[in-house]
Amino acid sequence: MAKKIVSNSPYVYSTNPHFTAFDDASNSHEVLPAGEQKIKVRLETKHRAGKAVTLVQHFSGTDEQIEILGKQLKSFCGTGGSVKNGEIIVQGDSRDKVLQWLHKNGYVKAVKI
Repeated sequence: MAKKIVSNSPYVYSTNPHFTAFDDASNSHEVLPAGEQKIKVRLETKHRAGKAVTLVQHFSGTDEQIEILGKQLKSFCGTGGSVKNGEIIVQGDSRDKVLQWLHKNGYVKAVKI
């Protein structure tokens, strides 16, 4: 009877002697200062049953930082929302409020599309 090897690793075998796992590097993002980030704020209604949401895109930072920023924006606008795939989603048309908050907190290159 053959033994079954169970592993949680996605890698099975590599013939490359210089192979290194890069799982940690794939989760890290380049962190720019607030004044240098070119954040885009736009309104979207597609695929949302006609409901409008405000999307905040192109934030460069860690996953923890984007979660914190999303929480601050939702709190400032007084609405719900979420953070998915590197985008902050704020319910409703809150583009002006989001842009006002971003400019007030040092994100001077943020633009409304």
